[in-house]
Amino acid sequence: MRRAGQVAAEVLLMAGEWVVPGVTTDSIDAQVHDEIVRRGAYPSPLNYRGYPKSVCTSINEVICHGIPDSRALVDGDIVNVDVTVYLSGVHGDTSVTFEVGDVDDHSRLLVRETRTAMYQGIDAVRPGAPVSAIGKAIESHARRHRLGVVREFIGHGVGTEFHSGLQIPHYYDRSHNTPLETGMTFTIEPMLTLGAPALYLWDDQWTAVTADQRRSAQFEHTLLCVGGGAEILTRTPAGEGAAETYARS
Repeated sequence: MRRAGQVAAEVLLMAGEWVVPGVTTDSIDAQVHDEIVRRGAYPSPLNYRGYPKSVCTSINEVICHGIPDSRALVDGDIVNVDVTVYLSGVHGDTSVTFEVGDVDDHSRLLVRETRTAMYQGIDAVRPGAPVSAIGKAIESHARRHRLGVVREFIGHGVGTEFHSGLQIPHYYDRSHNTPLETGMTFTIEPMLTLGAPALYLWDDQWTAVTADQRRSAQFEHTLLCVGGGAEILTRTPAGEGAAETYARS
């Protein structure tokens, strides 16, 4: 799991360098695919339940599962790049929302606070804590900044399966009282919105967009629950992932 997470983090770091005005998401997909395969891994999204590409690229009002195409990124966009790799029988899953060129202040706040919300959720992880503690921390942060929390898509168990049965909501629901246990591996991947979090799916049955067409952002790490809290698996040996690098840029 650490090695799969490391590969996913390395490729996502590279993808962030390709996110510039004029680049198509198809081009990002092709480069991500090549870099994953070059490392001896397989892009988990490719052919997963019929998904046609190796990476998800979700632009502006697209919440998640955007399918790469010929649309070129333009100055002022925000785009989430979601990389998952399958290596030695396990998956590593991570994503970052990148700013494209000069982004407006509202979008910049959305991206910054979505990243912070993810880390608030990570800080809530500890053995014995209920799963609901993660969503409570994320939702509390989002509300402080008047951001919506998407409820239809949640974090999930990950390991030998891309998506296993463990569910990690990013909102508070006391019924999600499964206690976290040492050794559990799962993702935390909040999707926050500038407007209402209501959504609908495009006809491709993958692309989820905000109903009010306002922007959405997402950040994601794969985590291991350990005695002291959470170990972030989607980092490089230097202790960095794309989310950390983004924060310094």
